[in-house]
Parts: sequence; structure tokens; C-alpha cells
Amino acid sequence: MDGGGPAAPTPLQETLRWPNLRNALVVALVVGSLLNLINQGDALLQDRPVDWLKLGLTYCVPFCVALYGAYSANRLHRRG
Repeated sequence: MDGGGPAAPTPLQETLRWPNLRNALVVALVVGSLLNLINQGDALLQDRPVDWLKLGLTYCVPFCVALYGAYSANRLHRRG
């Protein structure tokens, strides 16, 4: 018999749960906003063109880094 209980979630499944996604969104919002002010502050605060691709990627990168950190922690935790 297999124990009858549900299988433990994989590290990826655990990573994609709402608490981890919410944390990654908060990190992306805070870090992305600071980086956008540093990198494009003059364009954002004055009447200059904004590079929208850079603006979007500046939020995506910390989001992905935060999720990767959660995934790595979940993998290590699963190994025991």
C-alpha cells in the first residue's frame, strides 16, 4: 500500500502557491519601482520618453528572482 494520503507537492508546485506568488509580487513592486526610479527617473518625472520594455522588464526580473529563491528553498527543504 502507498499510505493512502495525497502525494506531497513538488518543489515547483509549492513555489507556485499563492503565498510565494504574493511575496514575489511585493518584491517586484518594491524593487522594480526603485530600479525604475534609478534607471528612468528623469523620463518618469519629466516630459521625456519612457522605454516601456525596460520598465516592464525591471519589474519582471525581481519577480523571477524571488520565485527562484522560493523554488531553491523548497528544493532544499524537500531533500531534508
